Amino acid sequence: MQNKTFAKLICILQVFVLLALSGCSAQGTNEDTEGLTPVYYINNEETKTEAYYVSIEAEDSDAEINALLNALAQKDPKARYKAPLAMGFEIQKINLYEGVLTLDMSLEYKRLVFTTEVLVRAAIVKTLCNSEYVDAVRFTVDGKPLKDHSGFEVGLMDAATFISNDGNEINTYEEADVMLYFTSADGSSLIGVYRNKFYSTSMPLERFVVDELISGPSAGVEGLYPSVNPSVTVLGISTKDGVCYVNLSSDMLIPYGNVPTAVSVYAITNSLCNLPNVDKVQILVDGVVPEILESSYEANTEMVITLDEALQIQADMLGE
Repeated sequence: MQNKTFAKLICILQVFVLLALSGCSAQGTNEDTEGLTPVYYINNEETKTEAYYVSIEAEDSDAEINALLNALAQKDPKARYKAPLAMGFEIQKINLYEGVLTLDMSLEYKRLVFTTEVLVRAAIVKTLCNSEYVDAVRFTVDGKPLKDHSGFEVGLMDAATFISNDGNEINTYEEADVMLYFTSADGSSLIGVYRNKFYSTSMPLERFVVDELISGPSAGVEGLYPSVNPSVTVLGISTKDGVCYVNLSSDMLIPYGNVPTAVSVYAITNSLCNLPNVDKVQILVDGVVPEILESSYEANTEMVITLDEALQIQADMLGE
């Protein structure tokens, strides 16, 4: 499938959205849905995706994929759900190559609220991966790779992307109010600030904390500087018996600016030890504990200062 606009292809074939008309749900019996294809929509509260079933009549990959996209754009006459492709953006280009389907979204896609965007993405990917021609889906926005709320490229996605470790679908979100530790201008001290965001309940809260820490302080807040090299990638994270094991990429050992590795380690440790289930933190790099790091760390309050003190350090360094 070469680059084509969705608008030109949306009417290639007729799609019978049976559940939209009959009121059947994804919880129906096998007999109810036999021979039908699940298409995922978003509930009106925008808290989860729901499967409805359609009859797809297609002879090749182009026809099948566009039939599914057409179904994803169909609004429910009874207003029981929201169509993920009727959320104020358009698909500008479609390309299928060796099982990877790339969808290029218009710039309006970036206007979606974080929680809504994840649900839209989940609904589209889970639906399209029902096609025998699609192994994975990639999103771009106006030709550029889609990035998540932390600024990382989303990359390839399949149905398993939206399944948590306990086998449940990524459907719900919680509001997190976490303490993150960033550095002062001289890179020697830590300042704790609260960050409030929604996160997917399929993501460990520990992962959310580290991702947010790597993303750096909020723009416009003076006196705060990144405490962890933004090039660091989280390779894995888990907590057992009060110890949080954080596996990071080798960039963790590369000092960022004037921030020593030890300060970065305690920025992560202090941030994680604010969680009720974490007492200690073990930092691994590419799966092993480097010789320059200790086997585990506890929170260090001695290097923590207030924001006012951080602002004074900044002023002194600037000669104000």
